[in-house]
Amino acid sequence: MSTIALSTEFWKFNRGRTLALLKSIEDSPDPQSILGWRPGPGRAHIAWQLMHIGITEERFALMKPVANSTITPQLIDRFRGGSVPDDEIPSIAEIRRILEESRAHLLETMSHYSDADLESIPERFQDRGWTFDTVLKVLAWHEPHHQGQAHITLNLWKAAQT
Repeated sequence: MSTIALSTEFWKFNRGRTLALLKSIEDSPDPQSILGWRPGPGRAHIAWQLMHIGITEERFALMKPVANSTITPQLIDRFRGGSVPDDEIPSIAEIRRILEESRAHLLETMSHYSDADLESIPERFQDRGWTFDTVLKVLAWHEPHHQGQAHITLNLWKAAQT
């Protein structure tokens, strides 16, 4: 199995966990308030964490301009790394759409690479010195990291309700 194929399997597994978390919120009595709950002043809400996962994948997908993004630059700016979470909370449907579209775009981009590219440095990451292999590793780490943050935020919300 190629490194890209193995990475894709990890991404599929990770996405299943993220979607299970989103489904548990969707099945709650007031999902929108849960999505917007913050564990403290200035902290990111669950919706930001989940949107950030999708937006980051979109940004990685754009490392090789093989297709136009369906996600607006304004949305990318709202949820990219270093952005400040605002109080406009996306819906479950919007979060799911971004996760689906960005993943499809990422997979389409990855189809243009092979293991022969692992040591190359994509132009988009030259300033960081990241090889394509490093990009794959960062992507494998990124979703579980933010899904975990969303998960603990949900647990903190639950604890605050008692």
